[in-house]
Amino acid sequence: MVNPIFAAAGTSIFETISRLAIETGAINLGQGFPEGMEPPELVEAAIAALRDGPHQYPPMLGLPALRQAVAQNAARFLGVDCDWTQEVLVTSGATEALADSFLALIEPGDEVIILEPAYDAYSPLIRRAGGVPVPVQMLPPQWQVPTEALAAAVTGRTRMIVINNPMNPIGRVFDDAELAFLADLAISHDLTVVADEVYEHLVFDDRPFLSLLAVPGLRERVVHIGSAGKTFSVTGWKVGYIIAAPALMAPIARAHQFVTFTTPPALQAAVAMGLALPDAYFNGLRRDLQARRDLLVQGLQGAGFAVDPADATYFVITDVSDLQAHDGCGPADFDFCLRLTREAGVAAVPISSFYGNRDVTSHIRFCFAKRTETLQDAIGRLADWRKGALRA
Repeated sequence: MVNPIFAAAGTSIFETISRLAIETGAINLGQGFPEGMEPPELVEAAIAALRDGPHQYPPMLGLPALRQAVAQNAARFLGVDCDWTQEVLVTSGATEALADSFLALIEPGDEVIILEPAYDAYSPLIRRAGGVPVPVQMLPPQWQVPTEALAAAVTGRTRMIVINNPMNPIGRVFDDAELAFLADLAISHDLTVVADEVYEHLVFDDRPFLSLLAVPGLRERVVHIGSAGKTFSVTGWKVGYIIAAPALMAPIARAHQFVTFTTPPALQAAVAMGLALPDAYFNGLRRDLQARRDLLVQGLQGAGFAVDPADATYFVITDVSDLQAHDGCGPADFDFCLRLTREAGVAAVPISSFYGNRDVTSHIRFCFAKRTETLQDAIGRLADWRKGALRA
């Protein structure tokens, strides 16, 4: 016997597209891993920690230095005070943080609202924890929080809502009115809020970011999830963290104890150093990514693609409905991405993969956290391909 949830899950879209990119020699703008953006001092700190040790199990909750750094980061950038001894946990990546939170806080049959488009790990992890995912769709062209649909989705079984802000894949940052609505919804229905805020440092155009931890009335019911992989462009390190009030943190820490127990100490030590870097690093990261975003957006627009605004994250999305209709691909954005990878030599990810019923097929996602020369090469390939597609 096998567990039907994972047996039926199949290979993730990110792995599928990345494999095809390797097979075809395509430029991979599908998966969200950065190129050449790792801060050298962070890598050197990890090397020093590996050389000097220790190499045994660190504390289950995480190195004190990193937990303190996470708390200081929250105060410095989010305006949130937290007690590092009781309210901070280090995890082996943000996905483990999600799993710990769902395992610890969901009872069998509890309903969990998910705003779609959503990270594809949410639903299977919730179901494996015994919960029932309840998707509520955000739709183009506005991609706004659907307040009426959200209010209607709440039942007597609803226990939690998962909110990804800034939002992958659409690059949105929720506005004050949307956050106020979500806060009122959570408070009035006594919901726990899992706040997937891994792109907290990747917000552009001097736009402010308000963490759900800082929204009035939510501090005691929010599980904030962060990611050193995103903040320092080291996605392979898999160092994440959670900030939550003690009543929420206690069961989450127990779940973490039996899922991974801990995270490599050398990487924790390096991330602790990284979170203490001066403002110049974090400002430079935003400027660098913003410049890469602008390069890709302008290149895509110049090639004739319709690009949606991207306020944050690594990603821009483009509406390819016209190309699907023109070249006979139909509404299948997955098939369109396969064709783009094979014919244009550029890999993207279909937006439908972020919806449980796969029915929103108008857009595809490109990652701009790449070297300038990589983006320029991709833009050239896409421009040449689009010219050929329109002539066909």
